[in-house]
Amino acid sequence: MEYDLEMERAIEEIKKTNAKTVCIQLPDGMKPLATSIAENLEKSTNANILIWADTCFGACDIPDIRGVDLLIQWGHAKWKELY
Repeated sequence: MEYDLEMERAIEEIKKTNAKTVCIQLPDGMKPLATSIAENLEKSTNANILIWADTCFGACDIPDIRGVDLLIQWGHAKWKELY
């Protein structure tokens, strides 16, 4: 299955917030993509990218992590536009 990871959007957010340490969180089915996502983000932003390897049961499953400037979550389904 191919996903639209919106990498440019993630890169823009990292740059906009000047995040130096970023945690990425993916559901189990997308975890095989984690290292390539992290490498792409590091190369494009110079931020230190951490991969959350624990379970992820959706956007409400926020990791209890400290010392991170930005958390980026990916999922299988598209969010409904709220605005």
